[in-house]
Amino acid sequence: MDKRRAEIEAKRAKLAELRQARINRQNGGAAGANAQPAPAPAPPPSTIRSGVFDYVDSIIGKPTLSDNGEFTPSSSMPGTPSGVRHHVDLPGPSIGLPTTGSGRVSRQSEERLSGGSSNFPGLSNAGTDNVIDRVMSPRTFPSLIDIEQELFEYPAKERVIYNKEVQTASVETGPSAEYETELRRRIARELEAAAEAERTAREEDLEQESVKLDEEIEQEIRELSEEERASILAAPEFIDFVEQSSKIVQRALNDGYDYIRDYTVNAESGGDESEGKRVKRVCEFWDERYGKNRSITDIDWSPKYPELSVASYNKNAAALNEPDGIVAVWNLHLLERPEFVFHSQSDVLSVTFSPFHSNLIFGGTYSGQILLWDTRSKHLPVLKTPLSASGHTHPVYAMQMVGTQNAHNLITSSTDGTVCSWLVDMLAQPQETLELVHAGHNKTSEVAITTLDFPDNETTTFWVGTEEGNVYQANRYDRAGAKAGLNQYDVYRGHSGPVMGLHFHPLVGPVDFSDLFLTCSVDWTTKLWRAKSLTKPSTTAHSISPLYSFDEADDYVYDVKWHPAHPATFGTVDGSGKFDLWNLNTDTEVPVVSTTVGSGRAINKLQWDRKEGRRAALGGSDGRLYIYDIGDMAIPRESEWTDMQKTVTSMAGSGQANGFAEPEPTRIIAGR
Repeated sequence: MDKRRAEIEAKRAKLAELRQARINRQNGGAAGANAQPAPAPAPPPSTIRSGVFDYVDSIIGKPTLSDNGEFTPSSSMPGTPSGVRHHVDLPGPSIGLPTTGSGRVSRQSEERLSGGSSNFPGLSNAGTDNVIDRVMSPRTFPSLIDIEQELFEYPAKERVIYNKEVQTASVETGPSAEYETELRRRIARELEAAAEAERTAREEDLEQESVKLDEEIEQEIRELSEEERASILAAPEFIDFVEQSSKIVQRALNDGYDYIRDYTVNAESGGDESEGKRVKRVCEFWDERYGKNRSITDIDWSPKYPELSVASYNKNAAALNEPDGIVAVWNLHLLERPEFVFHSQSDVLSVTFSPFHSNLIFGGTYSGQILLWDTRSKHLPVLKTPLSASGHTHPVYAMQMVGTQNAHNLITSSTDGTVCSWLVDMLAQPQETLELVHAGHNKTSEVAITTLDFPDNETTTFWVGTEEGNVYQANRYDRAGAKAGLNQYDVYRGHSGPVMGLHFHPLVGPVDFSDLFLTCSVDWTTKLWRAKSLTKPSTTAHSISPLYSFDEADDYVYDVKWHPAHPATFGTVDGSGKFDLWNLNTDTEVPVVSTTVGSGRAINKLQWDRKEGRRAALGGSDGRLYIYDIGDMAIPRESEWTDMQKTVTSMAGSGQANGFAEPEPTRIIAGR
């Protein structure tokens, strides 16, 4: 729109410039018409009067040109003998000729003027008065002419010597001054007529261009009809433009940076001493169009962009025309609406970013399908698994990506006890299918899997939580001393209800606690376990008890996660809307911080950010995604790992006194 407006303004400026130029030309033409033309130079006056020549002719007669090129009088004067020439001294216009005392021209002057007609080159072919008049036109004669006549013998040949005192008359052979003046005036009139015609043509062109610009501007600014407006608003290009540009504006408005911060305030005191010792809510993601009457079922953080998080949603029972499942990618710099929205034909129960492809998002659905969305594409999935017996046909509540950049698989599990391994770019059928069955079950041998997790640096062995409350260890392949499938002999018993969350301790720091894992259940408890060594599989049924049980919750505990950087810290969320932060080195009885999130409705999922662990994403049953910052509690001291060892040993001792299984020694990682 701004571009079109700029084009219209440019056309208007050009039209105004053309009109101003036309007005200037019209003013200039009027001034030229009123101006008086410069007077033409008057032709030079004739310098020889006709009376003078009549007087001369009456005395000497009209001269004629002889064969030898000399002038001779046409008739002899009375008393002049034959053979005598008549010499006529004609004074020049501005030459002072020497004279005698009586006023006559001197002899020397007579001799200079008697050199014949060779001194007047223009008179060779002139025998009339007109010719003489043209020849002598530059000269001016005085009113009185003194003529002296002498008779002498004509010499045979006389040499005439010219000096600076002698002037010859200039002969004008071109057209007269009147003719030249008239010619100049005619040429000027023709040039003026041509210029006027050119100006007229230019005025016509400018007028046509002005009319055209007026029409274009009128076409641009005319009112659109309702149909035209509707077609513009429905155009995909217009929708994409509004979508992208509005995101940019909203990101700028939601930026939490304080542009007018005064850095001199509290510079001496060091600021708030309580900063970092409490949990602070950063923001709340909510869009009524997508989150109304829906609950968040799973959360994950982007492995590449720390400001992006993804949440999956279940069905909105009140909106039959909307997609059953929704996946929304939220941006910390864009609070009012999600960055991306993806659709599913079934409730999305689990979701995860691909750690090796930042633009790929996987989701597990209630129908058993595995969907793949691409942030570079539209709302619909780019790949999905078929609804067939080779894949899942029951709800998929857990999924995890394992492996490396060059060799990785997506592991998914469903409540029918099926665990599948998928290649990212081929979802037509699973690469591996594993049926987890337990012969000791009364009615069915299936194991209803509700949660699943792999220890760090492990791609073959994993642990699953079930609806019956037990935790089992399983293998993807046959390995030394263990077969592929469920390990039926080692049963982790402790919960009296379905296991809702299971998470292994991250492999971080100088001490290896990766054999510790946490579970939570709808029995209102959270339990700490030590996984049995894979090198010592049981050959008979053996129950493994937890190291410690945390019974502080007052409702279902829906999720539990170890902190990614602090070895003794973990978080839990429950049905009362509480977010509890635990530090085992500080207290094992009660959490160090307990916060009620939002309106107090149940919090279904918890996920720490992947790098520092300062932020926790909490997914509520009200469809809102909350982001909390735990401050300095995410930064461990150097002694935290040794303190954690002592804490675990103490827990194991108390657990052994209560009948819990004997723990295995903690491993120290070399080089850490």
